[in-house]
Amino acid sequence: MPKDGTETRTQIMDTAEALILDHGYAGTSVEAIVEAAGVTKGAFFHHFRSKMDLARALVERYADLDAGLLERTMEEAERASDDPAEQLVAFVELCAEEMEEFAEPHPGCLFASFCYEAQLFDADTHRIIRDATVLWRERLGAKVREAVALHPPRIEVDPDALADMLWVVFEGSFLLSRAMADPEAVAVQLRQYRGYLELLFGVV
Repeated sequence: MPKDGTETRTQIMDTAEALILDHGYAGTSVEAIVEAAGVTKGAFFHHFRSKMDLARALVERYADLDAGLLERTMEEAERASDDPAEQLVAFVELCAEEMEEFAEPHPGCLFASFCYEAQLFDADTHRIIRDATVLWRERLGAKVREAVALHPPRIEVDPDALADMLWVVFEGSFLLSRAMADPEAVAVQLRQYRGYLELLFGVV
């Protein structure tokens, strides 16, 4: 049975993503991608019209995987408790447990890598990143609003800002993990955020 090219396309994308996380988009050439992926330039251009076309495909795939992770993790947290505050705490703990699986410093986030070189990408690519960010804000922000209604905190809470804080913790701890060569940094920082939620909503 002839191959449909899916394996080659995936190999190119996986290789390109790893190289971009290590060297940045501008620092990753098509030549470097095809050499590391073990494919020809012809194979590359069969699957992608250009390096920019590859970049958009990478960020679309990353956004889809990210959305799936968000929903699966939240659904697991929701099965663990009927209390929205406890669900938030469980969600963050599940994220921390997943980050503990990394034996090496975290490679980082493709969204962040693209944002660092924002001027190199088109409006569609930026829209994908923004939509992915808003998805986390809306899903977590809705849960924060439920938690605030059930457990009124002693300090003022901006639900969207508290939801965004998890995104900030992730991105900052990815950088910390690499800067300090510490694979545990992401999980440690997530648990600090979890502790803040516990104190905020009184569910310690």
